[in-house]
Amino acid sequence: MFRYYLKLGTLSMRRNPVLTGLMVAAIATGIGACMTIVNIEYVMGGNPIPHRSDVLFHVQLDNWDPYDAAVDPDLPPRQVTYRDGTALLAANQARRQVLSYKTGRIIQPEDPDQRPFRVQSRSTTADFFPMFDTPFLYGSGWDRAADDNLEYVVVLSKEINEQLFGGENSVGRVVVMNGDRYRVTGVLDTWEPTPKFYDVNNQHFGEVEEVFFPFSVSISKELYSNGNTNCWKPVAENSWQAFTNSECVWMQFWVELHGEAEKQEYLAFLDAYVEEQKALGRFPRPLNNRLNDVMEWMEVEGVVADDVKVLLGLAVMFLVVCLLNTVGLLLAKIMRRTGDISLRRALGASRAAIFGQYIVEAGVVGFAGGILGIGMTWLGLRGILYLFGDYEFVSKFVAMDWVMIFAAIALAILSALAAALYPTWRACSVHPASQLKTL
Repeated sequence: MFRYYLKLGTLSMRRNPVLTGLMVAAIATGIGACMTIVNIEYVMGGNPIPHRSDVLFHVQLDNWDPYDAAVDPDLPPRQVTYRDGTALLAANQARRQVLSYKTGRIIQPEDPDQRPFRVQSRSTTADFFPMFDTPFLYGSGWDRAADDNLEYVVVLSKEINEQLFGGENSVGRVVVMNGDRYRVTGVLDTWEPTPKFYDVNNQHFGEVEEVFFPFSVSISKELYSNGNTNCWKPVAENSWQAFTNSECVWMQFWVELHGEAEKQEYLAFLDAYVEEQKALGRFPRPLNNRLNDVMEWMEVEGVVADDVKVLLGLAVMFLVVCLLNTVGLLLAKIMRRTGDISLRRALGASRAAIFGQYIVEAGVVGFAGGILGIGMTWLGLRGILYLFGDYEFVSKFVAMDWVMIFAAIALAILSALAAALYPTWRACSVHPASQLKTL
């Protein structure tokens, strides 16, 4: 029966190509506008590490001004101080833990024909790579012994390895950065977590760093952060020691915890640590320690901007307007066919059969609108890339995956079916006798 209704629907669409085209165009326009914004929100709010997001927790300690919260309404700072980060790291109370911050280095290539160039780097601890499950093209990260022994080792991105070594396996080779020689332990494969969850303080959708080297080395070299640094009171003097002893926050601290029991145990440890620091005259605010998993942290940081949510609301309203136009077009089409409907009813067709015929026809219109809507969504995303292409991270928002493609088609079909409910009900309400006498 479905195939019969499908045939009837196709024939009906061919008999009224202009009206059918208008309905398909109305649905496609609404789907294109709506799915353009939905795709952006889908990418922005996606889970950047779905297989581990529930065991990775971002740590916040409230060492801030007693009279003014670090983040409204009453949230702790987004980052931690050097004193607190290194103390938590030394306590080693989690399965894995990562203390890191953004830095910058200058690479001096071996090839004399290549000029030195600046790279974005990250100073981090050994657990960064297994904890965040980074993919490797060659080799691996370093171990904790390298952190403890102040070893000059480095992990390169795929692009930097290509630039320095032509893409060859460079494990064991030497990279010179700011005059120091670093031994390559690994080369990352393509890794583009979106958002960049491990450091949303320095651009939510920024590029992954090009070079990674030990936190202990950067501290020994007295490397200041290239990212956000916030202080609630002045640093005592202009020196590295004074800065590292200050209440300035500039590092990100993550821990790996499995299960609610481990989480509560770690929170208790944080509370005990802060109480100890209070006894030393620090942490003047009430206890306000936070542990957020990856998705909770994305929500706290407002990774999906309010502007995008507003645009999504407007896009949905535009889709509704397009569907109202589709309702009018469907109603006009059905009212022109009341004679055919009456004849079918007189020959024994039930209301359910009439309903099924026009619902299937609406589904075909919706499917066609969905296919065209995918094209219009692509044009919308290309337009955004054209307007905002100067921002590198925008390119991450303008690629549709299969989930979004199928979602566009499904939304188009459901929208067409919803738009067809009232016109189809009117078709089922036609009384054969009132129409047959005019034939």
